[in-house]
Amino acid sequence: MNTASAREATGAESPRARETLRALYGYVRPHRWAVALGLVLALAGSAGGLLQPLATKALVDRLSSGGTIATILIAMTVLVLLSMVAEAFGAYVLERTAESVVLAARRSLIGRLLRLRVPAVDRMEPGDLMSRVTSDTTLLRAVTTKAVVDAATGAVTLVAAVVVMAFLDLVLLGVTLGVIVVVGAGAALLMPKIGQAAERSQAAVGEMSTGLERVFGAFRTVKASGAEEREYARVQASAHKAWRHGVRGAKWEAALGTADNLAVELAFLAVLAVGGARVASGEMTLSTLIAFLLYLFFLTEPVYRLVEAATEYQEGAAAIARIKEVDRLATEPAPLPAGPVRQQAAQEAPRPASVRFEGVSFRYGPGLPDIHRKVDFEVPGGGLTAFVGPSGAGKSTLFALVERFHEATGGRVLVDGKDVTEWPLHELRSVIGYVEQDAPVLAGTLRENLVFAAPCAGEHEIREVIERTRLDTLVERLPQGLDTLVGHRGSKLSGGERQRIAIARALLRRPRLLLLDEATSQLDAVNELSLRDVIAETARETTVLVVAHRLSTVTDADRIVVMDAGEVRAIGTHEELVGKDELYAQLAATQLLIPAVRHRG
Repeated sequence: MNTASAREATGAESPRARETLRALYGYVRPHRWAVALGLVLALAGSAGGLLQPLATKALVDRLSSGGTIATILIAMTVLVLLSMVAEAFGAYVLERTAESVVLAARRSLIGRLLRLRVPAVDRMEPGDLMSRVTSDTTLLRAVTTKAVVDAATGAVTLVAAVVVMAFLDLVLLGVTLGVIVVVGAGAALLMPKIGQAAERSQAAVGEMSTGLERVFGAFRTVKASGAEEREYARVQASAHKAWRHGVRGAKWEAALGTADNLAVELAFLAVLAVGGARVASGEMTLSTLIAFLLYLFFLTEPVYRLVEAATEYQEGAAAIARIKEVDRLATEPAPLPAGPVRQQAAQEAPRPASVRFEGVSFRYGPGLPDIHRKVDFEVPGGGLTAFVGPSGAGKSTLFALVERFHEATGGRVLVDGKDVTEWPLHELRSVIGYVEQDAPVLAGTLRENLVFAAPCAGEHEIREVIERTRLDTLVERLPQGLDTLVGHRGSKLSGGERQRIAIARALLRRPRLLLLDEATSQLDAVNELSLRDVIAETARETTVLVVAHRLSTVTDADRIVVMDAGEVRAIGTHEELVGKDELYAQLAATQLLIPAVRHRG
């Protein structure tokens, strides 16, 4: 905070200002012709107001000479109508363009968020990321169109009005500009305060979104723990922080608007005093004074436009800064569209993939402890390989390295003898089926969840995998069958049903390598036994790696990798390891043996 304050005090924000302006131009550039049209129409509307004081002067002079004023009145009426039509159409063009800018920004931001690398997402709060797509992009609506046009029209009409006022009377113009410059200098000091308040308010909105996402992500736990009031207080604190900074920004905006009005009012009094004296002395005509005063009030509009543009820029700059933070996060390459050849290949019988770890080390960041240290093992194509070991041994992280959710900090991870870093990322993941430990189910229908990883799957394939994973009774029970909504995160399903759906989803992908991270931990004995048969059957044509805590899964494995403290302790079959590895024998006799006895009984 002190560093930021020092940077503001020394004016070292220019790099950020340049970045904001570049970003602003990037948003406006695709719509520059629409913005230009809105600008022309806004200028046309302002031109009508710019000519009215001169028409009023001509009308007063005509009255003084006894001439007719009908022509002037008709001309003024037509001028007013035309300027109103131009302004109305220009406002529509700008609003439509603003919505297009917001849409494009949201598309770009959503696409980037979905391609973020897993470590980048792990460092951020999901609610805060979502607020950048919603509330932050909304602020672009004003700054990318209205602020640009307001600044341009305000500047042009201000200069034009000043030129005409100079033509009318230089002395009165000097008085006017003197007052406006003095008040404007004070108003300029308020601009950074508005930007700071807007940025802090948006950050607080992000905190509020994060708090709500936290609550709804564990809604039943919150209620079961009686934590509603505590969580309410947490989210309310963020909401109050956003309110406080919003009010602070409103205070500075109100002060800025008051300064704007004060400048015009003081200038009016000064011009009235000086101009009245000049009319009395005969140095200028009454019609000139009236026209000058009308131009003085006309200045209110362009000055107001410039103040609004500056305010909107400050608020928009805060939003752009938060959006640009996402642009600086590391992303994965965009996936290539699946062509006919790739889709056809997906229908062929998959060839099991081999996996090899060569001296792999991994830590989540500099200064953090090692998760893996010189991990070595090889899994040939096909068969079932189980990974066992105490909690924290690094078993699940092995799968994250294969999927390239994280990158190894040392050694190599190879799939089919090829370093995973050399695989095109979309191609690597296309041959892998992955069932996470929590077996997440997405909001939507059961069908949408099943085909999530294989959108081209046919009805026959879906029915086949449903039967294999014993989901047929669930489908029959649901009111709309496969088209039944499963609720937020599968809230209408049991934990075992969610696990079976996750396994079915992975099998429907027809992977060459299947990664199962404790994928049957929530299944009852009957369903676990059935899924064990499915896994064994799958292992005959696919390479299956499974992190397991149940002896029934481990004893059927072709090989077992025992891990402890991030290292491979032993590799072998169940019979071999019971006799030669003390840790495995202990695990088999305690935490692995208990579930096995329950199943056999």
